[in-house]
Amino acid sequence: MPQLGESMAEATIVTIHVKPGDQVKADQEIIEVETDKAVMGVTTPCAGEIAKIDAEVKGTYAVGAVLGFVEANDADAARFRKTAPEQPQGSVAKEVPGRQEESAEPVQSGNGSGSHFQVDEAAVRSLSAGSNVQVDAGGGLPVPAGAKGAGYISPRVRARMAELQLTQADLAGISGSGSAGRVTVKDLENFLNSLEQHQAEGASAIRTGVADAMRRSWTRPLATVGVSVCLDPILEDRATRDTKPGPALYALRALALALAENPTAAARLIGGRAIRSESIDIGVAVEAQDGIMVPVIRAADKTSLADLTSRYTELVDLARRRRLGAELTSGGIASVSNFGTFGLDWGTPIPLPDQTLLLGLGAGKKAPSWSEEKQQFVPVTQAELTLSFDHRSLDGGGAGRLLKRVTELLANPAQL
Repeated sequence: MPQLGESMAEATIVTIHVKPGDQVKADQEIIEVETDKAVMGVTTPCAGEIAKIDAEVKGTYAVGAVLGFVEANDADAARFRKTAPEQPQGSVAKEVPGRQEESAEPVQSGNGSGSHFQVDEAAVRSLSAGSNVQVDAGGGLPVPAGAKGAGYISPRVRARMAELQLTQADLAGISGSGSAGRVTVKDLENFLNSLEQHQAEGASAIRTGVADAMRRSWTRPLATVGVSVCLDPILEDRATRDTKPGPALYALRALALALAENPTAAARLIGGRAIRSESIDIGVAVEAQDGIMVPVIRAADKTSLADLTSRYTELVDLARRRRLGAELTSGGIASVSNFGTFGLDWGTPIPLPDQTLLLGLGAGKKAPSWSEEKQQFVPVTQAELTLSFDHRSLDGGGAGRLLKRVTELLANPAQL
């Protein structure tokens, strides 16, 4: 199975055009495979006779898997014959895991005896810095000796991190002195000791909670699309209402109605399944003391703007007094963030770990807009509307269509 795309890991056989005994030419398409992007052809590496086909239709095979064999002439066979890589000469350093991680013993490489001998320390450093020889980390996965900042963390360091309630992100600023740039326990302790020289105070529970949520959110591939939206229809509609919903509530209501029309847009991808919610529950980001809280408005697609306004007022009050329970903050499928209240034009807010979407609204500002009716530029109030989304669940086209529908609803606030 060839590497037919940069991100391709496997492909499924769709059609096999040949059988054993067939004569083929070089670069002849003999198998069609389907990846997650497209259907493509697998071609022969050289001319010859099909000796055997191991692949089966509808079977899925990883890149590099053998699909079949071509009986070729001696010259072509020599071109494609695989050769074993040469064994490294001399000695390499073997890192001993666990508590002996900082006192690695060198072993003889290439003779199969495993006997120990002394190696000049400077020579070992030179070998590690100047070559790509792989170091066997105590029977685990090989780590390139020349790789800087390798992601491997030893059990001893992990145990110390767990004791101190540290995450791997907390180690990002540490320059490791171990093999392949690994962070050792000594590096960790030196880093912690250096922090004592700085003024510090314990982070609040809400701050650590937000930090943990954002760290978990960032494990997903996130993307953001944006568009300008005219706020004049919203402002005119707002002036006619007894309750005065803010622009963010108009945006929340528009998002809820758009998702009610297309609920798959907010489906969560878990394993191989897209999980859809039975209710359009939308969160709204509220700045609380030392952090952000996101109370959820249930069935926002079935709640009028007037009811949304009163419910929003209650939830904001509870959030700022830190009186929101789990039943008021869990279960949302998307959220709205009005970062325009801080005078910001544009942003890329991060969806919560259990949500797929986050709609952001920027500050409203006067801008010239061409009027076909008047054949001149006229001043309008515009804001930037952004949609951040989990790219595993939604593609750019789907996100763009959803955002376009939101702007259409905002242009006709009577529909809200």
